[in-house]
Amino acid sequence: MSLERSLGQRPESAVEVEHLSRRFRGQIALDDVNLRIPVGSIFGLVGLNGAGKTTLLRHLVGAYKPQQGRVVVLGDDPVAHPEVVLKRVGYLTEADSLPLWMRVGDLIDFTRAIYPTWDQQYARRLCDNFGLSRHASLASLSKGQRARAGLLVAIAHRPELLVLDEPSSGLDPIARGDILEAVIRTISQDGRTVLFSSHLLDEVDRVCDCVALLHEGRIVESLTAEQLPLRYREILGRVSGDERPPEIAEAFGWRISGGEWSAVIAAAALQEPEFEQRYRVLEQRELSLQRWFSAHVEPASRSHDVLPSDEVTADA
Repeated sequence: MSLERSLGQRPESAVEVEHLSRRFRGQIALDDVNLRIPVGSIFGLVGLNGAGKTTLLRHLVGAYKPQQGRVVVLGDDPVAHPEVVLKRVGYLTEADSLPLWMRVGDLIDFTRAIYPTWDQQYARRLCDNFGLSRHASLASLSKGQRARAGLLVAIAHRPELLVLDEPSSGLDPIARGDILEAVIRTISQDGRTVLFSSHLLDEVDRVCDCVALLHEGRIVESLTAEQLPLRYREILGRVSGDERPPEIAEAFGWRISGGEWSAVIAAAALQEPEFEQRYRVLEQRELSLQRWFSAHVEPASRSHDVLPSDEVTADA
């Protein structure tokens, strides 16, 4: 039994991951991952295809036992005490895995029996808001409608932690809007926590107040929405002929197209006297989440043309 639970205290962090590593058939899936998610936050997890996002989330719901490291969810071990943790967690995966032989009403009634905190009035309201009929079979619903049904049973018991693994992958804009609105409503009540893994960075930017980038099994960086523009800037300049962009040790995420270049740099470096004059910086911009992401995951290039616009996106 965890110390917080034995003392009746509420943990400060909804999720604590310390030095978590995992291999599959000798291949590294997670490499010394450390992550802390504050209670009451909407936390975004982004990364390219194969970065390890789903593997990490499956550790949080107790589907995987850590090979190395430690995972604590809501002050408890999800593997040692799954019956305690899972009653307090809602989980929705991108996999279309609902039992298709059930009707919507059967799914609701079955799930309601599992959770003592089930809010039937809230479930009815969600059913109406999502345009779901209790009499409809899950097999007859579109993928978007089944995603709504899955979200309904994931949040109708008012979980303390809602884990969404690519909840809007492949869905139409209306279905995505339903999911985002439900996430916002969930977190706005009673200080609940949402962990939102998505390859749609505009959605993460809109919904989340904290974000972590997982790349090749490692957490590259974790920051809040307020920290991003304070920590980094994008700088831009021009070169002519065979001239190369300036050598700036602190800069990364270089993009070169024709005679124009841009890079990402720590805002603190721009405070150096005459920095812009020395490196002939023509403009500096506030950094977007998309540009921050692509700067970390794009292959480094300073010698040939690369994409001048934000065209790199995370995958499921």
